[in-house]
Amino acid sequence: MPELPEVETTRRGIEPHIRGKNIREVKVRQPQLRWPVSAEIQRELPGQRIRGVKRRGKYLLLETGAGYLLIHLGMSGSLRIVKEKDATKKHDHVDIILNNGSILRYHDPRRFGCILWAGQEPYKHVLLEGLGPEPLESDFNADYLFARSRKRNMAVKSFLMDSHVVVGVGNIYANEALFRAGVSPRRKAGKVSRAAYERLVIAIKDILQQAITQGGTTLRDFVGGDGEPGYFKQSLAVYGRGGEACVQCTRPLKEIRLGQRSTVYCTHCQA
Repeated sequence: MPELPEVETTRRGIEPHIRGKNIREVKVRQPQLRWPVSAEIQRELPGQRIRGVKRRGKYLLLETGAGYLLIHLGMSGSLRIVKEKDATKKHDHVDIILNNGSILRYHDPRRFGCILWAGQEPYKHVLLEGLGPEPLESDFNADYLFARSRKRNMAVKSFLMDSHVVVGVGNIYANEALFRAGVSPRRKAGKVSRAAYERLVIAIKDILQQAITQGGTTLRDFVGGDGEPGYFKQSLAVYGRGGEACVQCTRPLKEIRLGQRSTVYCTHCQA
């Protein structure tokens, strides 16, 4: 599933091509995604100028004068900039056609993403209003995490992946941050010290920034808005490496299921 770095990479990839452009038409070939594609988009978007593209967690927000289009890439979705002459492919479900002939094309083989109309107040949308802080912003810090975690008995990895606690720290990056901070993913969130949360915050911010710089992590179908794969996978220390040697101590990494998700860690380096 595209996580925060992949979504941010997509945002940065498509925005220069569509900001300031006018929408001529919206074509919906397949309206049945995770939820039905909002009927409003074909009524509200034509004639509108795109003011920019924002991101909230793993959601993209296309801003126009009429309101916001809310997009989630789901498990396998992608947004590409193509030309009108470019043939459509299977699973090309929605086209936002611009006056200059370019098309913002939504492709989603598994159809688990969404394209919804969010109106003029997108952050009050039911999918966004309860989200936690952005991990790259200043309000995501050790004091915040420490306070939120008190008396929480859930595993710290599951705690970090809770979008009501912090957005965008998905499975890949939670594994990597816990390893870099030297914290066992199985430790109860309420038993993690403030000093450990300080290390975790630094690790999360650094890893997410590094992943964004490298274009995200390519797993299965993901490519960025420019059609190019991400390269952070080459930097993974634990994720997908169960049974292999730890990059720090060379002992075999342990792989378990935690919160129904694959979790890899070093029993020696992560206390």
